[in-house]
Amino acid sequence: MRLGGAFVLALLLAGQGSAQDGAADDPLSAVNVFVGADNNGNTVPGAGVPFGFVAFSPDTVRGSTNGYDGASPLTGFSVTHVSGTGGESKYGNFRVTPTIGPVDPRNLVLTRSGEEGAPGYYATRIGAIRAELTAARMAGMARFTFPVSGEANLIIDATSAIQLMGKGPRAVGAQVQMLDARTLGGTAEFVGGWNAAPLKLHFAATFDRDPIRIGGWNATRGSLSVKPGAGANGGDQRIDPSDRVGGFATFDTRSDRVVRMKIAVSFASVEQARANLAELPGWDFDARRLAAAELWRDALGRIAVEGGSATERRNFYSALYRSHTMPHDVSGERVGESAPGRPHYEDYYTLWDTFRTLHPLLTLIQPERQRAMINSLLDTYSETGWLPDARIAGANGMTQGGSNGDVLIADAVVKELGGFDRALAWQAIRKDGDVESDDPTRQGRVLRDYLALGYVSQSETRAASRTLEYAYDDFAIAEVAAAMGKHDEAARFFRRSANWQRLWDDGLKCIRPRYADGGWMPDFDCNHVYPDNSTAWWDAPFYEGSSRQYSTYVPHDPAGLIARLGGAAGFVAWLDTLFDTEGNRGGYEHGNEPDFLAAYLYVHAGRPDRTADRVRAIMATLYRPTHDGLPGNDDAGAMSSWYVWSAMGLFPNAGQPFYYIGSPLFTRSIIALQGGRRFEVRASRTSADRRYVVAARLNGAPLDRAWITHRELAAGGVLELDMAERPGAWATRFRAPPNPYHPDPEQRATRGK
Repeated sequence: MRLGGAFVLALLLAGQGSAQDGAADDPLSAVNVFVGADNNGNTVPGAGVPFGFVAFSPDTVRGSTNGYDGASPLTGFSVTHVSGTGGESKYGNFRVTPTIGPVDPRNLVLTRSGEEGAPGYYATRIGAIRAELTAARMAGMARFTFPVSGEANLIIDATSAIQLMGKGPRAVGAQVQMLDARTLGGTAEFVGGWNAAPLKLHFAATFDRDPIRIGGWNATRGSLSVKPGAGANGGDQRIDPSDRVGGFATFDTRSDRVVRMKIAVSFASVEQARANLAELPGWDFDARRLAAAELWRDALGRIAVEGGSATERRNFYSALYRSHTMPHDVSGERVGESAPGRPHYEDYYTLWDTFRTLHPLLTLIQPERQRAMINSLLDTYSETGWLPDARIAGANGMTQGGSNGDVLIADAVVKELGGFDRALAWQAIRKDGDVESDDPTRQGRVLRDYLALGYVSQSETRAASRTLEYAYDDFAIAEVAAAMGKHDEAARFFRRSANWQRLWDDGLKCIRPRYADGGWMPDFDCNHVYPDNSTAWWDAPFYEGSSRQYSTYVPHDPAGLIARLGGAAGFVAWLDTLFDTEGNRGGYEHGNEPDFLAAYLYVHAGRPDRTADRVRAIMATLYRPTHDGLPGNDDAGAMSSWYVWSAMGLFPNAGQPFYYIGSPLFTRSIIALQGGRRFEVRASRTSADRRYVVAARLNGAPLDRAWITHRELAAGGVLELDMAERPGAWATRFRAPPNPYHPDPEQRATRGK
C-alpha cells in the first residue's frame, strides 16, 4: 500500500490517531473477508462491525464452529457467530432464509453462487434470489432481491444453532410472536455447546413494507404447522430438542422485487432486541453498509504499511481485520455487568489463545477498548468470584490451562494502561494463585499438588502444561504485586515462577511429567504429540501438543532455559531441532498457540538472524489470502495478530514491557497511538533475501539490541532498521530488557544495563 511523502494523522475516537495518509489507498480494499473461513481457520465471512456481537453470516449444511464451509450448500444466514474458534460450537441463532413458494422451513438446502464480501458487507446469489447483508453492533440488515413472485418468503428459525457432527447447542424452549403488522419477536433457550452452559437469547425482526402474510411456524416430529395472523404463536415455551420453531413473512414481489429486513438480538428481552433495531436507522441499505465500512476504516486505519508485495499487504490487512472481531461488545445487555452504563465485553473464547498477541495489540491500537475489556473481566470476577480464562455467552469455561487473565492484568499494569481498579484486579489474580478452584474446568486452578510439590502431578489432567502455565501466571502475579509495593507477595510468587524447572529433565532436555511421589513418567518421548488414543482429549499430560513444543514456554525465564541447555550454542541447537522437526512429529506447530513465542527466543541467545529466518519462513508459507489461508484456528484473532506483529517487525512478550525486533515485511509501518502520537518502523530495502537487521537507530540514536521497551514505543518515534542479505554483528550480545516492575529487586536494578 503506497503512502504519500507526507503523513497526516487525523485524530479520531478518544484521541486515537489514524496512520493512513489522506491520499493512501483505502485499507478496506486490501481485506479478504474469506481468509481462513475453510480448512479449520473457522473465521466468519459475513457482515459485522469491529467487536460487534452480530455477525450476519452464511450457514451451510456442513461447516465448523463458524457454521460455514465454502463448498457446502447454504441453509440461511444466522446473526450470531464466534470467529476462528475450535472445540464445540456456540451461537448460530435466528437463521434467516429466503425462499420462493409455500412456506416450508424443513430441509432447506440451497445452492449459492457469486459470493462477495468486504468489511461490513456480504452478498451471494441463491438461485434467482440475491441476498445482501450488513450489520451494526447488535443488529443486522438484509436486502433481498427476489424474482417476480406472488410468494417470496423470509423464514426465521428461532431454534437454529451451529452443530458439529450432532454436537453443540440444542434448543429446549422457543416462542415467536407478532409484535405488529410487519414485526416479529421471539425468545429461544439453548443447552450445550462450548462450556455447556444454558443460553437464552431474544430477537426482533422487522420489514420495510407490509407482508401479505406474517406469522409463526412449528415443525414437530415431521409435521409442519404454519400459523399466519395477528397473535399467532410459533411454538410453545418448552419444546423437545428435535422440534423447530420460527416465524415467517411472505411478500408479493411482482411489482417490487426488493424486500429489506432488520433483525436485532438481545440477552435481556424481546423489548431490548426491538430497541436495538434503532442501531440501523432508516431503510437505506447502502447508507448502512457505508456506515459499517467507516467503522472498519477507522479500525484498520490505526496501522498503515508501505512496501511489501500485494499478497503481503492483503495478508496484513485481512489479519488486522480479523484482530477486531472478538471479544464482543454487548454493552447495555446486562450480561455480567456490575457497573451499568459502562462498556461491557463478553465472549473471551479463550484468553489462553488471545493473551499472547491479540490483547497486546489492542493495548496499542485500541486502548480504550482494552481498558473496557479488562473492566469487563473484573465485572465477571465480581459476579462469579473468579477471573475467567475462557467465557462465552455470559458463562465461564472451558479453561484449557492456566489462569491467563493474570497475564492480561500484568500486561496492562507493566504497560501502564490504567483505567481499571488495580486493588480489585490484585484481589482477583491473587485468588487465582492461592485458592483451589471449586470447578477448575470452568475457572481458576488445580493447586493442591502445585502448592505442596511445586508442580501439578500426573494425578491431574494436563499436568505438565498446567505447571508451565501456572509458573508464568505466578510471574505475572508477582509483577503486579511489585507494582503495588507488595514486596513480600512479589517475592513469594516470583519464587513459584521457577516451578517449571521441577519438571525439566536434563537428560531428555525437555519438560517431563512427574508423579506425586517425585517419580518421572516412564518411557517418555519429548516428541510425542498429545492427545493420543491412550487418553481423552483433556486428560493428556500436555494440552494439544508435545513436550518439545511446550518446553519453550518459559516467557519470563529464557535465561534459565539457556542455562539448562548448557549455554547459548546449546540453546540455539535445541531451538533448531524444534523448528526442523515437523509439527505432527512433535516439532514446531504454528497452528497452535503454545509455540507462538518460540521463534523470537533466539534473540536471547544473541541470534536475531535465526529469528528472522524462522519468522520469515512462517509468514511466507503458512499465511495466504485465501479461504484456506490460515495454519489453524484463528482463535478470535490470535493467529492473525501474530502475523500483524511479525509483519511490522515487532513482537510482544505478553505480560512484560518490551517488544522483540524481528524482520519487517514492509519498508514502513506506522502505528497510530493514543494522544496523536505515532510510532514508525522503517526497514530500508527489506525483502525476502534482505531479511537481516544489521544496524538500528531509535529516534536517530544507534540501537544495538533486538528489543525496544513499551515506554519507548508508546512515546512515539522512529525505529530505523538497515536490512541486508547476510547477518552482521548487530544485537549478538544480548542484555535483558529493563522491567521497572520485575519482582526481583536485583533484576530491576541490573536489567538493560
